[in-house]
Amino acid sequence: TKEESILKNIKKLEEKPTTEFFTITTSDNIEMDGWMVKPTNFDPNKKYPVVFYVYSEPAGTTVKDTYNVSRNRNYNGSMAEDGYIYISLDNRGTPAPKGRAWRKSIYRKIGVININDQAMAAKEILKWDFVDSERVAVWGHSGGGSATLNLMFRYPKIYKTGISLAAVANQLTYDNIYQERYMGLPQENMEDFIEGSPVTYAKNLEGNLLYIHGTGDDNVHYQNAEILVNELIKYNKQFQFMPYPNRTHGIREGEGTYKHLSTLYTNYLKLHCPPGGR
Repeated sequence: TKEESILKNIKKLEEKPTTEFFTITTSDNIEMDGWMVKPTNFDPNKKYPVVFYVYSEPAGTTVKDTYNVSRNRNYNGSMAEDGYIYISLDNRGTPAPKGRAWRKSIYRKIGVININDQAMAAKEILKWDFVDSERVAVWGHSGGGSATLNLMFRYPKIYKTGISLAAVANQLTYDNIYQERYMGLPQENMEDFIEGSPVTYAKNLEGNLLYIHGTGDDNVHYQNAEILVNELIKYNKQFQFMPYPNRTHGIREGEGTYKHLSTLYTNYLKLHCPPGGR
């Protein structure tokens, strides 16, 4: 009947994964906004893997009440149906509507304050009963790729798997109109550029890292990738590396690129951070 059909459609909508907004307070007393998508048929008595999506830099926020905000374009399929908890958080320094002090706190501290905030928030999330602290992944693109590297290298006890795309590995290689706007001048505070750069901590890698960069990237130059790869080789750190020939910053050009990248991303995540409740 028509009524049964309507009820069936309502049930389908109810089962569809929805984005929940929440706030979390870190041990440093920083209150951060986040969103979360729980697995379909979520069972609070089971423990699920968590995947953090990060950007974390002053140029943008990830926690917005907009359509499709929690869609992962690199994931082949449905993260919720496969059994992942998917989370994103906005740290200090992001342009969230939280006032002047919040916004300005990151000056000269990119790669430090944002990374600490993300890790401390993740630490609180790992206390939740339904989160499996052994299956924790993080990923991001561009500034989020840099954050992924920093989190993997500096907090290896929290983040076990990372997928980093088009990352700034060394802040001294990035363009001055962005980097110097937020970091000051390297001639005056070189130590801040070094302290915030993932390459400084590459020797601490413990987990599973998939590192992706387009060789034709005209925003974050490919030189970044080679600098970091060399540092990881120097310390015998094993990792997976995928250069995409002549692709620019978005890694979209070329026949088959999107399918290849999403297959690579999804297979790597499933292998090293297996989905599903346990």
